[in-house]
Amino acid sequence: MIYLDNAATTPMSSAAISAMTQVMQETYGNPSSIHGHGRQAGKLLREARQELAGILGTKPQHIFFTSGGTESNNTAIIGYCLRHQNRGKHIITTAIEHHAVLEPIEYLVENFGFEVTILKPDNQEITADQVKNALREDTILVSTMYVNNETGTLLPIAEIGQILKGHSAAYHVDAVQAVGKLEILPEELGIDFLSASAHKFHGPKGIGFLYAASTDFDPYLHGGDQEQKKRAGTENLPAIIGMVAALKDDIDHLEANFNKVQKLQKVFLTEMTGSTYYLNQGKEQLPYVLNIGFPGQRNDLLLLRLDLEGISISTGSACTAGVVQVSHVLQAFYGEESPRLHESVRVSISPQNTEQEMITLAKTLKNIIGG
Repeated sequence: MIYLDNAATTPMSSAAISAMTQVMQETYGNPSSIHGHGRQAGKLLREARQELAGILGTKPQHIFFTSGGTESNNTAIIGYCLRHQNRGKHIITTAIEHHAVLEPIEYLVENFGFEVTILKPDNQEITADQVKNALREDTILVSTMYVNNETGTLLPIAEIGQILKGHSAAYHVDAVQAVGKLEILPEELGIDFLSASAHKFHGPKGIGFLYAASTDFDPYLHGGDQEQKKRAGTENLPAIIGMVAALKDDIDHLEANFNKVQKLQKVFLTEMTGSTYYLNQGKEQLPYVLNIGFPGQRNDLLLLRLDLEGISISTGSACTAGVVQVSHVLQAFYGEESPRLHESVRVSISPQNTEQEMITLAKTLKNIIGG
């Protein structure tokens, strides 16, 4: 079995599993309880928050633990916009965002009268000038991803952050596909909100975090005083500990991981020499995601054939009810009538993959497509 759908979810690292196991065995108190068991849990929670803040170059009070990227995105977008709707109701985002960004914005549009400008890629690129030109006096939030989950395309985060320093709008960045793969210092980049999900960087599912420059946003969940009264509910301590351990491990091997994945992608493309294919990507890419198309080949049949051979890849986001749907990202890149929508697949790589796995994928693909 070969797993190459790491943009959907990654295998947990041994560092995460080990850290979680120890906490589950030894620390079962509620972090909010005042007795000894609770204080022990609370101490671990504080230490985890401090470690995560250190990785991001910020202070612990700017870190809020959530259930993952979707909750973090919803909290930032809905919480900030509802708190500040008296200042304006205009939001800027892009057509290539994850649905966990597009749908909360649509919720605000449909239920609270917000307006949204959706920037479309120009030659497979979203530019900082597009954001600059879309800004209005009543713009209160700009929301973009850091790395596209379907193509691996990098967005110009630093440039957008610089532009927004001269505007009152807040900047939210969905960094789900970037955290653990790049050094990210939100305060240096001009980011006001940053969302992350542990299972994208070899941590457990169901846990993530939100970086927030201030607490000037409405809570998404109500019912308790946890997370500075911004996220009610008992913290999932084993998952938090596992998430921080996984992220520390990835950050400690950042350059080595990047170089290995880059090499793995090169091995795959070299092995594909002689086959007819195209790549769907922008000018700036992370090597962890490769979106590749084969003219005349239906991507749903390719997935099925590869699955029968024990190889797991995808056509794009895993958050589409487990069915092969037309990619809204590729639609934004190439238009609704492009054959690429039905020919393209996503190969997403982890440092845990091997050269032999990439060679096997290429050979299997060539056998299927007759290349």
